[in-house]
Amino acid sequence: MGDIKLFRIGKTKVQQLGGKSLALERSLQTMIEKHLEELLGVRFLATEYSTGKTHRGRIDTLGIDENGCPVIIEYKRATNENVINQGLFYLDWLMDHKADFRILVQETIGKKASENIEWSNPRLLCIAGDFTKYDEHAVQQINRNIELIRYVRYPEDLFLLELVNAVQAGRAAEAPSAVVAGHTYKTVAQHIDDAPESLKDLFEELKQMLLSFGDDVQVSILKFYVSFKRIKNFACVELRPKDHSILAHLNLSPADVKLEKDVTRDVSKIGHYGTGDLEVRIHSKDDLERARTLFEKSYEAS
Repeated sequence: MGDIKLFRIGKTKVQQLGGKSLALERSLQTMIEKHLEELLGVRFLATEYSTGKTHRGRIDTLGIDENGCPVIIEYKRATNENVINQGLFYLDWLMDHKADFRILVQETIGKKASENIEWSNPRLLCIAGDFTKYDEHAVQQINRNIELIRYVRYPEDLFLLELVNAVQAGRAAEAPSAVVAGHTYKTVAQHIDDAPESLKDLFEELKQMLLSFGDDVQVSILKFYVSFKRIKNFACVELRPKDHSILAHLNLSPADVKLEKDVTRDVSKIGHYGTGDLEVRIHSKDDLERARTLFEKSYEAS
Protein backbone atom coordinates (compact mmCIF):
# COMPACT_ATOMS: atom_id res chain seq x y z
CA MET A 1 0.00 0.00 0.00
CA GLY A 2 1.16 3.55 -0.64
CA ASP A 3 2.13 6.21 1.89
CA ILE A 4 -1.21 8.05 1.77
CA LYS A 5 -2.91 8.32 5.17
CA LEU A 6 -6.45 9.57 5.74
CA PHE A 7 -7.52 11.21 9.00
CA ARG A 8 -10.80 12.36 10.54
CA ILE A 9 -10.32 15.71 12.31
CA GLY A 10 -12.53 16.01 15.40
CA LYS A 11 -12.90 18.78 17.96
CA THR A 12 -10.70 17.05 20.52
CA LYS A 13 -8.77 14.38 18.63
CA VAL A 14 -7.47 13.19 15.29
CA GLN A 15 -8.31 9.66 14.17
CA GLN A 16 -6.60 7.78 11.37
CA LEU A 17 -8.95 5.85 9.10
CA GLY A 18 -7.75 2.40 8.20
CA GLY A 19 -8.04 1.55 4.52
CA LYS A 20 -8.39 -1.85 2.90
CA SER A 21 -7.11 -3.05 -0.45
CA LEU A 22 -8.86 -6.37 -0.65
CA ALA A 23 -8.99 -8.63 -3.68
CA LEU A 24 -10.90 -6.72 -6.34
CA GLU A 25 -14.36 -8.21 -6.61
CA ARG A 26 -16.84 -7.97 -9.44
CA SER A 27 -19.02 -5.60 -7.37
CA LEU A 28 -16.14 -3.10 -7.18
CA GLN A 29 -15.57 -3.32 -10.93
CA THR A 30 -19.29 -2.67 -11.43
CA MET A 31 -19.11 0.39 -9.14
CA ILE A 32 -16.09 1.79 -11.02
CA GLU A 33 -17.82 1.24 -14.37
CA LYS A 34 -20.99 2.93 -13.11
CA HIS A 35 -19.02 6.07 -12.14
CA LEU A 36 -16.25 5.81 -14.74
CA GLU A 37 -16.46 9.39 -15.97
CA GLU A 38 -16.42 10.91 -12.49
CA LEU A 39 -13.57 8.69 -11.26
CA LEU A 40 -11.31 8.49 -14.30
CA GLY A 41 -12.61 10.92 -16.93
CA VAL A 42 -13.53 7.96 -19.16
CA ARG A 43 -16.88 7.34 -20.87
CA PHE A 44 -18.08 3.76 -20.49
CA LEU A 45 -18.48 1.66 -23.63
CA ALA A 46 -18.58 -2.01 -22.63
CA THR A 47 -17.81 -4.52 -19.89
CA GLU A 48 -16.28 -7.97 -20.39
CA TYR A 49 -15.91 -7.13 -24.09
CA SER A 50 -15.15 -10.22 -26.20
CA THR A 51 -12.27 -10.02 -28.68
CA GLY A 52 -13.73 -12.84 -30.76
CA LYS A 53 -13.06 -16.52 -31.38
CA THR A 54 -9.56 -16.03 -32.80
CA HIS A 55 -8.08 -13.99 -29.92
CA ARG A 56 -10.38 -15.54 -27.31
CA GLY A 57 -9.95 -12.63 -24.93
CA ARG A 58 -12.28 -10.60 -22.77
CA ILE A 59 -11.48 -6.95 -21.98
CA ASP A 60 -12.60 -6.08 -18.44
CA THR A 61 -13.74 -2.52 -19.26
CA LEU A 62 -13.61 -0.65 -22.55
CA GLY A 63 -14.05 3.11 -22.76
CA ILE A 64 -13.04 6.36 -24.44
CA ASP A 65 -11.54 9.24 -22.47
CA GLU A 66 -12.27 12.96 -22.44
CA ASN A 67 -9.65 13.48 -25.17
CA GLY A 68 -11.19 10.87 -27.47
CA CYS A 69 -8.48 8.27 -26.76
CA PRO A 70 -9.48 4.59 -26.56
CA VAL A 71 -9.08 3.20 -23.04
CA ILE A 72 -8.68 -0.40 -21.92
CA ILE A 73 -9.07 -1.04 -18.18
CA GLU A 74 -7.84 -4.26 -16.60
CA TYR A 75 -8.32 -5.13 -12.92
CA LYS A 76 -5.61 -7.03 -11.07
CA ARG A 77 -7.42 -9.45 -8.78
CA ALA A 78 -4.37 -11.32 -7.45
CA THR A 79 -0.75 -10.34 -6.70
CA ASN A 80 0.66 -12.81 -9.20
CA GLU A 81 -1.75 -11.92 -12.00
CA ASN A 82 0.03 -10.33 -14.98
CA VAL A 83 -2.52 -7.79 -16.16
CA ILE A 84 0.14 -5.66 -17.87
CA ASN A 85 0.97 -8.29 -20.48
CA GLN A 86 -2.71 -9.08 -20.85
CA GLY A 87 -3.54 -5.42 -21.36
CA LEU A 88 -0.77 -5.02 -23.96
CA PHE A 89 -2.26 -7.94 -25.85
CA TYR A 90 -5.63 -6.16 -25.87
CA LEU A 91 -4.02 -2.86 -26.97
CA ASP A 92 -2.55 -4.59 -30.00
CA TRP A 93 -5.91 -6.20 -30.70
CA LEU A 94 -7.59 -2.79 -30.49
CA MET A 95 -5.22 -1.18 -33.00
CA ASP A 96 -5.92 -4.05 -35.41
CA HIS A 97 -9.70 -3.70 -34.96
CA LYS A 98 -10.28 0.05 -35.23
CA ALA A 99 -13.47 -0.46 -37.22
CA ASP A 100 -15.02 -2.59 -34.44
CA PHE A 101 -14.17 0.05 -31.86
CA ARG A 102 -15.47 2.87 -34.06
CA ILE A 103 -18.82 1.07 -34.48
CA LEU A 104 -19.03 0.51 -30.71
CA VAL A 105 -18.40 4.22 -30.04
CA GLN A 106 -21.00 5.25 -32.63
CA GLU A 107 -23.64 2.89 -31.21
CA THR A 108 -22.93 3.82 -27.58
CA ILE A 109 -22.09 7.54 -27.67
CA GLY A 110 -22.78 8.83 -31.16
CA LYS A 111 -21.44 9.46 -34.65
CA LYS A 112 -19.50 12.63 -33.76
CA ALA A 113 -17.47 10.84 -31.08
CA SER A 114 -16.73 7.96 -33.46
CA GLU A 115 -15.34 10.40 -36.05
CA ASN A 116 -12.97 12.06 -33.56
CA ILE A 117 -11.19 9.10 -32.00
CA GLU A 118 -7.55 9.89 -31.07
CA TRP A 119 -5.78 6.77 -32.31
CA SER A 120 -2.34 8.22 -31.53
CA ASN A 121 -2.79 7.77 -27.77
CA PRO A 122 -4.62 4.55 -26.79
CA ARG A 123 -4.33 3.97 -23.03
CA LEU A 124 -4.08 0.97 -20.73
CA LEU A 125 -5.21 1.47 -17.12
CA CYS A 126 -4.39 -1.28 -14.61
CA ILE A 127 -6.33 -1.03 -11.34
CA ALA A 128 -5.39 -3.03 -8.25
CA GLY A 129 -5.29 -3.00 -4.47
CA ASP A 130 -1.51 -2.91 -4.80
CA PHE A 131 1.33 -3.42 -7.26
CA THR A 132 4.72 -5.06 -6.87
CA LYS A 133 8.02 -3.31 -7.58
CA TYR A 134 8.29 -5.60 -10.61
CA ASP A 135 5.02 -4.21 -12.02
CA GLU A 136 6.30 -0.64 -11.65
CA HIS A 137 9.64 -1.54 -13.23
CA ALA A 138 8.00 -3.39 -16.12
CA VAL A 139 5.90 -0.44 -17.30
CA GLN A 140 9.02 1.77 -17.38
CA GLN A 141 10.54 -0.58 -19.97
CA ILE A 142 7.57 -0.50 -22.34
CA ASN A 143 6.98 2.36 -24.77
CA ARG A 144 3.19 2.36 -24.34
CA ASN A 145 0.67 4.54 -22.50
CA ILE A 146 0.25 2.51 -19.30
CA GLU A 147 -1.05 3.77 -15.95
CA LEU A 148 -1.00 1.82 -12.69
CA ILE A 149 -3.79 2.96 -10.36
CA ARG A 150 -4.05 1.76 -6.75
CA TYR A 151 -7.38 1.79 -4.94
CA VAL A 152 -8.11 1.85 -1.21
CA ARG A 153 -11.53 1.52 0.44
CA TYR A 154 -12.11 3.37 3.71
CA PRO A 155 -15.02 3.36 6.17
CA GLU A 156 -18.03 5.59 5.54
CA ASP A 157 -18.03 4.83 1.80
CA LEU A 158 -14.74 6.64 1.14
CA PHE A 159 -12.82 5.46 -1.92
CA LEU A 160 -9.29 6.48 -2.92
CA LEU A 161 -7.63 6.21 -6.32
CA GLU A 162 -3.87 6.83 -6.41
CA LEU A 163 -1.85 7.11 -9.61
CA VAL A 164 1.17 4.94 -8.79
CA ASN A 165 3.03 5.00 -12.06
CA ALA A 166 2.36 6.34 -15.53
CA VAL A 167 4.40 5.89 -18.69
CA GLN A 168 3.67 7.65 -21.94
CA ALA A 169 4.73 6.43 -25.34
CA GLY A 170 6.75 8.71 -27.55
CA ARG A 171 4.61 10.80 -29.89
CA ALA A 172 3.87 9.03 -33.13
CA ALA A 173 4.44 10.81 -36.43
CA GLU A 174 1.46 12.97 -37.28
CA ALA A 175 -0.02 14.28 -40.47
CA PRO A 176 0.74 18.00 -40.97
CA SER A 177 -2.99 18.72 -40.94
CA ALA A 178 -6.27 17.13 -39.94
CA VAL A 179 -9.51 16.93 -41.88
CA VAL A 180 -12.73 17.54 -39.94
CA ALA A 181 -16.11 17.63 -41.67
CA GLY A 182 -14.44 18.24 -45.03
CA HIS A 183 -12.28 21.13 -43.77
CA THR A 184 -8.51 20.97 -43.33
CA TYR A 185 -7.03 22.34 -40.10
CA LYS A 186 -3.50 22.60 -38.77
CA THR A 187 -2.73 20.29 -35.85
CA VAL A 188 -1.37 21.65 -32.59
CA ALA A 189 1.98 20.01 -33.44
CA GLN A 190 2.14 22.10 -36.62
CA HIS A 191 1.11 25.25 -34.73
CA ILE A 192 4.00 24.61 -32.32
CA ASP A 193 6.46 24.08 -35.18
CA ASP A 194 5.27 27.20 -37.03
CA ALA A 195 5.09 29.47 -33.98
CA PRO A 196 7.65 32.28 -33.54
CA GLU A 197 10.40 31.55 -31.03
CA SER A 198 8.91 33.94 -28.47
CA LEU A 199 5.60 32.00 -28.45
CA LYS A 200 7.45 28.68 -28.29
CA ASP A 201 9.35 30.00 -25.27
CA LEU A 202 6.10 31.09 -23.61
CA PHE A 203 4.58 27.66 -24.23
CA GLU A 204 7.68 25.99 -22.79
CA GLU A 205 7.42 28.15 -19.66
CA LEU A 206 3.76 27.18 -19.28
CA LYS A 207 4.65 23.51 -19.76
CA GLN A 208 7.42 23.62 -17.15
CA MET A 209 5.14 25.43 -14.70
CA LEU A 210 2.44 22.77 -15.04
CA LEU A 211 4.97 19.92 -14.74
CA SER A 212 6.27 21.50 -11.52
CA PHE A 213 2.90 20.99 -9.84
CA GLY A 214 3.66 17.30 -9.23
CA ASP A 215 5.38 14.22 -10.63
CA ASP A 216 1.95 12.82 -11.52
CA VAL A 217 1.43 15.33 -14.35
CA GLN A 218 1.16 13.69 -17.79
CA VAL A 219 1.43 15.55 -21.11
CA SER A 220 -0.18 14.36 -24.34
CA ILE A 221 0.09 16.12 -27.71
CA LEU A 222 -3.21 15.40 -29.44
CA LYS A 223 -4.63 16.60 -32.77
CA PHE A 224 -5.74 20.09 -31.83
CA TYR A 225 -4.48 20.69 -28.29
CA VAL A 226 -2.00 19.57 -25.66
CA SER A 227 -3.56 17.94 -22.61
CA PHE A 228 -2.08 18.11 -19.12
CA LYS A 229 -3.62 15.64 -16.70
CA ARG A 230 -3.26 13.63 -13.55
CA ILE A 231 -5.90 10.93 -13.67
CA LYS A 232 -8.17 13.44 -15.49
CA ASN A 233 -7.42 16.58 -17.55
CA PHE A 234 -6.70 19.78 -15.67
CA ALA A 235 -5.56 21.92 -18.64
CA CYS A 236 -6.06 21.71 -22.41
CA VAL A 237 -3.73 24.08 -24.24
CA GLU A 238 -3.79 25.50 -27.78
CA LEU A 239 -1.31 27.81 -29.52
CA ARG A 240 -2.67 30.77 -31.50
CA PRO A 241 0.30 32.12 -33.51
CA LYS A 242 -1.84 34.71 -35.38
CA ASP A 243 -2.47 36.76 -32.24
CA HIS A 244 0.62 35.48 -30.39
CA SER A 245 -1.33 33.86 -27.58
CA ILE A 246 -1.89 30.62 -25.75
CA LEU A 247 -5.41 29.43 -25.03
CA ALA A 248 -6.03 27.13 -22.07
CA HIS A 249 -9.22 25.47 -20.87
CA LEU A 250 -9.26 24.60 -17.18
CA ASN A 251 -11.29 22.22 -15.06
CA LEU A 252 -12.85 25.02 -12.98
CA SER A 253 -16.34 26.44 -12.70
CA PRO A 254 -16.46 29.98 -14.19
CA ALA A 255 -18.98 30.85 -11.47
CA ASP A 256 -16.19 30.52 -8.89
CA VAL A 257 -13.81 32.84 -10.76
CA LYS A 258 -13.85 36.61 -11.20
CA LEU A 259 -13.81 36.86 -14.99
CA GLU A 260 -11.59 39.47 -16.64
CA LYS A 261 -12.19 40.77 -20.18
CA ASP A 262 -9.74 39.34 -22.74
CA VAL A 263 -8.18 37.12 -20.04
CA THR A 264 -10.78 34.67 -18.72
CA ARG A 265 -14.09 33.57 -20.23
CA ASP A 266 -16.97 31.21 -19.48
CA VAL A 267 -17.09 28.69 -22.35
CA SER A 268 -19.45 26.18 -20.71
CA LYS A 269 -21.98 26.80 -23.49
CA ILE A 270 -19.49 27.43 -26.29
CA GLY A 271 -17.95 24.70 -28.41
CA HIS A 272 -14.17 24.34 -28.06
CA TYR A 273 -11.40 21.78 -28.21
CA GLY A 274 -10.53 19.84 -25.08
CA THR A 275 -12.28 19.87 -21.73
CA GLY A 276 -12.89 22.55 -19.12
CA ASP A 277 -15.42 25.36 -18.82
CA LEU A 278 -12.99 28.17 -17.98
CA GLU A 279 -10.94 29.69 -20.81
CA VAL A 280 -7.69 31.50 -19.99
CA ARG A 281 -5.82 33.52 -22.63
CA ILE A 282 -2.09 34.17 -22.16
CA HIS A 283 -0.04 36.68 -24.16
CA SER A 284 3.00 37.18 -21.94
CA LYS A 285 5.02 35.91 -18.97
CA ASP A 286 3.13 38.35 -16.75
CA ASP A 287 -0.19 36.86 -17.90
CA LEU A 288 1.18 33.39 -17.14
CA GLU A 289 2.23 34.35 -13.62
CA ARG A 290 -1.14 35.97 -12.91
CA ALA A 291 -2.94 32.83 -14.10
CA ARG A 292 -0.78 30.46 -12.05
CA THR A 293 -3.30 30.23 -9.19
CA LEU A 294 -6.06 29.19 -11.61
CA PHE A 295 -3.89 26.44 -13.08
CA GLU A 296 -2.99 25.23 -9.57
CA LYS A 297 -6.66 25.08 -8.53
CA SER A 298 -7.51 23.11 -11.66
CA TYR A 299 -4.63 20.71 -10.96
CA GLU A 300 -5.82 20.18 -7.38
CA ALA A 301 -9.37 19.52 -8.58
CA SER A 302 -8.42 16.94 -11.21
